Amino acid sequence: MYITKPSNVYLYLAICSASFLFSCNNISQSTNTMNNASKFALDTSAFSKIIDGNKISSYEIGNGQITAHFTNYGARIVGLQIADKNGEATDVVVGFKDIDGYLKTTEPYFGATIGRYGNRIAGGKFKLDGIEYQIPLNNGQNALHGGKKGFQDVVWGVSQPDNRTLIFTYVSEDGEQGFPGELSTKVTYSITDSNEIRMEYEASTDKKTVVNLTNHAFFNLNGEGSGMILNHTVQIFADKFIPVDSNLIPTGELKSVTNTPFDFTREKTIGERIEAGDEQLKFGKGYDHNYILNGKEGTGMIHAARVKGDKSGIVMDVFTQEPGMQFYSGNFMQGKNTFKNGSKDDFRTAFAMETQHFPDSPNQPSFPSTVLNPGEKYHTISIYRFSVEK
Repeated sequence: MYITKPSNVYLYLAICSASFLFSCNNISQSTNTMNNASKFALDTSAFSKIIDGNKISSYEIGNGQITAHFTNYGARIVGLQIADKNGEATDVVVGFKDIDGYLKTTEPYFGATIGRYGNRIAGGKFKLDGIEYQIPLNNGQNALHGGKKGFQDVVWGVSQPDNRTLIFTYVSEDGEQGFPGELSTKVTYSITDSNEIRMEYEASTDKKTVVNLTNHAFFNLNGEGSGMILNHTVQIFADKFIPVDSNLIPTGELKSVTNTPFDFTREKTIGERIEAGDEQLKFGKGYDHNYILNGKEGTGMIHAARVKGDKSGIVMDVFTQEPGMQFYSGNFMQGKNTFKNGSKDDFRTAFAMETQHFPDSPNQPSFPSTVLNPGEKYHTISIYRFSVEK
């Protein structure tokens, strides 16, 4: 765990503001974008509900060119509208049109803030200072994304200081889902002048614990309901990835991507080698692996990945202060849920790039630590920047 240096982040944002504005950034197109984006406005009444005595609502932030919709159920992104290469508003984050969609879904993680521990913990077990803790198993033999009722299934406190910023807060009680310590968590989502969605995570504890927070937005850069994502091009700035066993638990090896289907050091389509006869692809039914990013943890923002929609021209660059990123190609999507526009969550029609520490780190001493001690502050930032190429 590390404390970020704010000066690095502010310098980064200043550079981005000067250098990386949307290629369609002019007054007339901005106006058209907002007019088109209004077609995607959510029915706020469809997100009005009381759960566990807490009020659920929907929220919107934007900068005139991109608009993001959220709900405080799971502190999740419901949709993200930006203009494609033709100036048409495109919703690049899949989700549901009402709160009942999230309550009834067979896939609980769409757009959600993930915690306390993103990714898998083998057997749901780990030890701290000789004491073993057990997290409820919800992914075969493993605990996934914080157990049976992770942060995606709780109601967060929310405040909106301005039209570009949302702040979500949640206090996880000592022993919740088996994790030690009362964990106070704050997640701030904001839209920058550089057409980025900035995700800032903070947490503190009163007892030694483990923490690995992330967001699980499912993206389709051609737009929700536009079909499979296999022709998206991807570049991941990582020379190594983490192999897993048949239960998708890390073997402990850090393997070079060279001469493997996991090599995205140069731009390739997602589908180019996804069906290769590789044991790792068989285990994940495609890509569902953590990449070890080339940048150094604690040195500022690391360029993790770049993805482009083949039809829309929309480009997403991912930056983070985390050492890893889980690339998931939608292999377990089964067409059982209906998205906002009426399309189904069919096989590989969306992907995720989850910035995070490594899977099963509490049981892997050689991995970067995810331990958080009392008196320390968990603080990390990830940024998803959007632009357009003709």
